[in-house]
Amino acid sequence: SLSLQEASMLVQRKAVSPVDLTRACLERIQRLNPTLNAFITVTAEQALAHAHALEKERQRGSSRGPPHGITIALKDNIDTAGTRTTAASGVFKDRVPAEDAEVVARLKKAGAILLGKLNLHEFALGGTSAVTFFGPVHNPWALDHVPGGSSGGSAGAIAADLCIGTLGTDTGGSIRIPASYCGIVGFKPTYGRVSNRGVIPMSWTLDHVGPMCKTVEDAALMLGVIAGYDPLDPVSVDVPVADYSRAIRTSTSKLRVGVARSPFFAGLNPEGAQAVESAIDVLRKLTASVKDVQVPPTGNIADVWNPEIYAYHAPWITKTPELYQQATRNLIQRGDDGKSAAYAQARHQVDVVRREIKNVFANVDVLVTPTQRGLAPLIVPQQPAANAPRGGGAAAGAGGLVHTGAVAI
Repeated sequence: SLSLQEASMLVQRKAVSPVDLTRACLERIQRLNPTLNAFITVTAEQALAHAHALEKERQRGSSRGPPHGITIALKDNIDTAGTRTTAASGVFKDRVPAEDAEVVARLKKAGAILLGKLNLHEFALGGTSAVTFFGPVHNPWALDHVPGGSSGGSAGAIAADLCIGTLGTDTGGSIRIPASYCGIVGFKPTYGRVSNRGVIPMSWTLDHVGPMCKTVEDAALMLGVIAGYDPLDPVSVDVPVADYSRAIRTSTSKLRVGVARSPFFAGLNPEGAQAVESAIDVLRKLTASVKDVQVPPTGNIADVWNPEIYAYHAPWITKTPELYQQATRNLIQRGDDGKSAAYAQARHQVDVVRREIKNVFANVDVLVTPTQRGLAPLIVPQQPAANAPRGGGAAAGAGGLVHTGAVAI
């Protein structure tokens, strides 16, 4: 139940061993994952071996930074050398990358212990994490509900204390939606701030990698590790990496808050609307000002990502479409509609919005919006793809079953 910051301080003081942290997480994964189905692959032996090595470094007085000896898990569309990376799809069920993604290399260099790979909505192409070759992920707070997606395994693992930190990816809400549904902190960094190299893409124009953690401070600490210029990533931005955790210790009294009511507040669940307004009332007391603002319209973002999704998947969707879940297959095939003019216009609009949003932030420092308009929906059983795994276990998960009740966490 430790936050990353708490665990890091205990490891630095040698009050807690990386080996003890790792064993505690692995025991909890073994007990709860057959029900939650958050993990696709658990790398127990490698994690324990790495924990022992990092413990010896601490005994010698060496420390690599805040993640030293801390247990992390990764969304399974982020490449890990020698460990399969499936994107929760039968298409890639046996795919084993030869190299780590850049964010994984940075976490390893900083001393993080990788526990395994987390379930997700197949190829990150949806917001439920119920459409997956390995069976649906279950929300730890209500097992018959989705955790959100596409980074549902990441959010569920954090909410259930299966690990201390995770990474997710976000194109149209895939970090923010599950963070909201599972009651954790999800952070989508500025485009280009964190390298996408070695991450299975959804949309090259809109993809992000970011931390999903228990606290804002934890997210800031993880962002400080994974952010930074990657010369091998064509969209990486060469800007200095700030001390993001310093913001935790900065006064909020001068912050100017903008509330973006349109279009985000339309159709809100009444309880959600009340919670957001209560939060805004708290912000009024903590900040310099709170005022409504208008953000620039984005246009039809799907006109950007649908063609880019199809472009990536063309080699497989044209040869082995049956290996995809039906909902995923339908979405990808819709991208081959030949609407090049719509794509060009939508891609141009992305550049326009990225420029115009700067005008909004000339007058405010932060924006407030609700994340989701309603509650996490119930899991709808999917028709399993051919050769989909069945039964419990770290790699198999919950199949097509829908559980009821709650996990004791």
